[in-house]
Amino acid sequence: MIRTARVTGLLYLGLAACGLFGFILIRPDVSDARVTFELLIVLTQALTAAGFYRLFRSADPVSALGIGAFGLVNAVVVLVSAALLSAATDSPGNLPLLLLLSDKMWAVGSLFFGLWLLPLGTAVLRTKLMPPALGWILVAGAAGYVLHAFLPAALLTVPASIGEFWMIGYLLLFGVRNTTEPALTSGGLDGDDI
Repeated sequence: MIRTARVTGLLYLGLAACGLFGFILIRPDVSDARVTFELLIVLTQALTAAGFYRLFRSADPVSALGIGAFGLVNAVVVLVSAALLSAATDSPGNLPLLLLLSDKMWAVGSLFFGLWLLPLGTAVLRTKLMPPALGWILVAGAAGYVLHAFLPAALLTVPASIGEFWMIGYLLLFGVRNTTEPALTSGGLDGDDI
C-alpha cells in the first residue's frame, strides 16, 4: 500500500506541475506546446485517479469509485479543451471561437475539479489512512471549487490548493498511516469519524 501511495503521490505531483506550468506559463500562448501540456494534464489526471482508486478501493470502495469517476471526467474536460486548442492551431480563422470554447471548458470543468476532491476527502476521513484535518481541507476545497463554477472568485479555490499540495506531500513523505483498526465501520461517516 505504501508503494501505491507513493506512486500516486508522484502522479499527483506530475499533474500539479503540468497544470501549473501549462496553465500559468503556456496558457496565454496558442501553440503546440499548450496542447502538449493539456494532454499531459489528461494523462496525469487519469493515472492519478486510477492510483487513488487503487489506494482506497479496499477500505472505502464507494469513495474510491467517486474519485475514479470524477477524476476521469476531469480528464475528459481537459481532453476536449486540448482538441479545441489543436483545432485552433490548425485553423487560424476560427482561433477566437476555439479559444473561447477551450476557456469555457475549463470554466465549467471546475465543477468536476471540485467534485473529485469530495470523495477524496471522505476517503481520508473514513479510512483514517491520513490525518483527518487533510480530509476536512479536501472537503472544504471541494465546496470552494464547486462554488467557483458559479461564482468565479480565485479565493474559493485556496482550500483546494492547500489540500492538494498537502496530499501530495503526505503521499510522497509518508505514504499512508499504518493502522490496525478497522478502516471503515459502515457505509457512511459515523459520529466518531466526524
